[in-house]
Amino acid sequence: MRQIVLDTETTGIDPAEGHRIIEIGCVELMERQLTGRNYHVYINPDREVEAEAITVHGITNEFLADKPRFAEIADEFFEFIKGAELVIHNAAFDVGFMDSEFARLKPVRKTADHCSIVDSLAIARARHPGQKNNLDALCKRYGVDNSNRDLHGALLDAEILADVYLLLTGGQTALSLDAGSENGGGNGGIRRLPADRAPLSVVRASSAENEAHVEFMSLLEKQAGETVWAKLQSAE
Repeated sequence: MRQIVLDTETTGIDPAEGHRIIEIGCVELMERQLTGRNYHVYINPDREVEAEAITVHGITNEFLADKPRFAEIADEFFEFIKGAELVIHNAAFDVGFMDSEFARLKPVRKTADHCSIVDSLAIARARHPGQKNNLDALCKRYGVDNSNRDLHGALLDAEILADVYLLLTGGQTALSLDAGSENGGGNGGIRRLPADRAPLSVVRASSAENEAHVEFMSLLEKQAGETVWAKLQSAE
């Protein structure tokens, strides 16, 4: 499966009000593995970037003045994403802007006609209901390093989202039992312990620790009723 993790930055929040895309960042996954193929471009929107938007992404009107228009990059961008599954955080926002940009050109293209779309925000909300599920919150929850993310940036956010998405949807993304493989390190295949190795030591609870445990379980049963521990003991 070919997936494209995608993010955009824009002049404002609503394409219906004439706001435009000013940056696109894409990261390619093939069979849930990063391929190293990315797509990144800044775009001259032919309009002012709102001050509130600049505080979010830091992309100024002056910086965009000499960048290509969307019409100039539309074909190469479309070819990069065509036929792929797009992974987007809050997909309705980005796809709405993409469709608005494509609608200005001939032939008119609609993203969903050429790509399937996965909304990672919807997945996160289903997995973590009632919690914050923005990209920063998910990075903290899944241990993804976003220390370079002082401002939003389409390519950086796409790279971070790729890591978050793989953890969000599958946890460990590559499992190798071969220590000699590129994922396993080492050079001898599966390492087995020798049969004549010294036995593992058994550390048993002391009398004081046993008494403390019994006291705690007694208190727990008074508060919550019979515990699973008590059922297991009575079954022995």
